[in-house]
Amino acid sequence: MTGAMGTAGPRVLAIANQKGGVGKTTTAINLGTALAAVGERVLVLDLDPQGNASTGLGIDIDGRQKTSFDVLTGSATMMEVTLPTAVPGLHVVPANSDLVGIDTTLGSDQSRAFKLRDALSALAAHQATVPPEEAIAYVLIDCPPSLNLLTLNAMTAAHAMLVPVQCEFFALEGISQLKATIDQIRATLNPGLEIQGVVLTMHDARTTLSKEVAENVRAFFGAKVYETIIPRNTRVAEAPSHGKPILLYDYDCAGSQAYIKLATEIIERERQFKAA
Repeated sequence: MTGAMGTAGPRVLAIANQKGGVGKTTTAINLGTALAAVGERVLVLDLDPQGNASTGLGIDIDGRQKTSFDVLTGSATMMEVTLPTAVPGLHVVPANSDLVGIDTTLGSDQSRAFKLRDALSALAAHQATVPPEEAIAYVLIDCPPSLNLLTLNAMTAAHAMLVPVQCEFFALEGISQLKATIDQIRATLNPGLEIQGVVLTMHDARTTLSKEVAENVRAFFGAKVYETIIPRNTRVAEAPSHGKPILLYDYDCAGSQAYIKLATEIIERERQFKAA
């Protein structure tokens, strides 16, 4: 398969929405866990200075000796920075607040938008040398809640975008801006970029508002919206504070089961993509 990185290797999905609090990190952690649970090897790439995906996967701040900042600045490879998690088959490239200074650090570097793509190309080349059963199948990039240089790197490096949309009043605010940004990236930096899908998060089936938002998002994105809807679930909200994905924290809760369904749906879309 070829894509944004220009070489065979893992399928790279950027989880992005410039609006905060829509469930990007929760989706990255739990989708990664669900994909690993069905036998895929997954790398969660934390690209948010808050480092919440790293924390949610049990990586203590003191354990982040090298981070995605080192990858973007070229002082470490993706392989050197990758850490195992408590979930078999799931790894993480951690992040910390160093990423806040990435714009200043890369400054006027002409290739600053391509740093992540180049690092992932090197990872893909390395993957070609390992046994197939040890190769990473998916890289999930947890983007910060803004359209900054970090998100630009993610969108330039990714094969496709996964967009979480919260089922609340201002959900569609900014969606058109994000779509315009994706179109701009396609026209300039990454012509192969597509929207793999849109996932509705924090859905409360008891409210008319949630239903209306879901209908509006489906009207806007059509078939791109996954059938699976992630419900508002207390257990999902609690899990990160215990440093665990929801599938490890409470496998039987509605949130866990929703992420397993979402993983199955994404894998099916990927099969259709590969067959096309």
